[in-house]
Amino acid sequence: MKSSFWSAGHKPTLFSAFLYFDLSFMVWVLLGPLGVQIATTLHLTPGQKGLMVATPVLAGALLRMVMGMLVDHLGPKKTGLIGQVIVMAALFVAWHYGIENYHQALLLGMFLGFAGASFAVALPLASRWYPPEHQGTALGIAGAGNSGTAIGALFAPGLAVAYGWNNVFGLALIPLAMVFVVYSIFAKDSPETPPAKSLSQYLAILKDKDAWWFMLFYSVTFGGFVGMASSLTIYFHDQYGLTPVVAGYFTAACVFAGSLMRPLGGNIADRIGGIKMLTIVYGFAALFLFLLSFSPTDKLVGLAVVAAAMLSLGMGNGAVFQLVPQRFRKEIGVMTGLVGMAGGIGGFYLASSLGYSKQITGSYQIGLIAFACLAIVAMVGLTSVKTRWRTTWGAATSAKV
Repeated sequence: MKSSFWSAGHKPTLFSAFLYFDLSFMVWVLLGPLGVQIATTLHLTPGQKGLMVATPVLAGALLRMVMGMLVDHLGPKKTGLIGQVIVMAALFVAWHYGIENYHQALLLGMFLGFAGASFAVALPLASRWYPPEHQGTALGIAGAGNSGTAIGALFAPGLAVAYGWNNVFGLALIPLAMVFVVYSIFAKDSPETPPAKSLSQYLAILKDKDAWWFMLFYSVTFGGFVGMASSLTIYFHDQYGLTPVVAGYFTAACVFAGSLMRPLGGNIADRIGGIKMLTIVYGFAALFLFLLSFSPTDKLVGLAVVAAAMLSLGMGNGAVFQLVPQRFRKEIGVMTGLVGMAGGIGGFYLASSLGYSKQITGSYQIGLIAFACLAIVAMVGLTSVKTRWRTTWGAATSAKV
């Protein structure tokens, strides 16, 4: 299996897609690791903190559809270059002129959404180079770029202490510029490029009920992952009184765990089938989110429960994208945008609901229980469609469903 995978596809493009995705995700959720320090300077309420870290997630969700359309019209490589330039320009302006109030922080978050929309570019860039039997592994590797959220959590709070949180925006430009150069040189569009579609053809996909099922499934797995990644630094600080730097380390550990599980989830899904894999991870994700809602008093127990939830959600991300290219191979660009948009909306809901739950009730419990219930809903929905999927389009592919 391993040798056949590495002899297929285009390794420089896969590596470039991973790097682009990784650094984009680092800056996409940058307001989360800096959230404690920004909130202190700008005097934000818990609800405002939640909305601030959720805004880039929502913007990224909505822009994924736009970027998915551009992928089909301009190709993944050009679309990725455009997105990177916009993000670097926004960070430069924020660094040079400063963020002086809550509304400016929200505005920066909107532009950082272009970094989150990299999902709709990096995955088709990699996917189009690989045959169906290797989709889970290829997209798992490219999608492991969501580990960039851990890089931000690991370094941003410490850099903010040393240089001031506003200067972190300028420091982030250094690795982004390096990746821009690597991506420009090594990323190549696959010769297997579907013809561009009209807007009506994009919207026509929404008439297919399977598209809506995939959007629901990813809104839970990826939504849970990115919503937690955006909120955890603030959560660990508020819940256990950790300093922003230590809270960032805790966050990085949890996010790394979830990110590293994405390619493993895709690989296992290639072997046992994405449906079986997803059913398992939804059950575990719901369990650990429910346990977390009772606020473990010991910080290491809390860390372990959060990490277990992120492990489950990370594996679920890989499993969803083992299935999507099998069902929508010719529409992978727009489907990646649609499904990614739904994932981002799920993340926005979780991050913002945690903030408002804390502000209204003094606890994160209601927000966490509500998302655990969504995982159960997704598991029930998957059970209702699995027989039809396996006996219709699943029977027509060489890969496991």
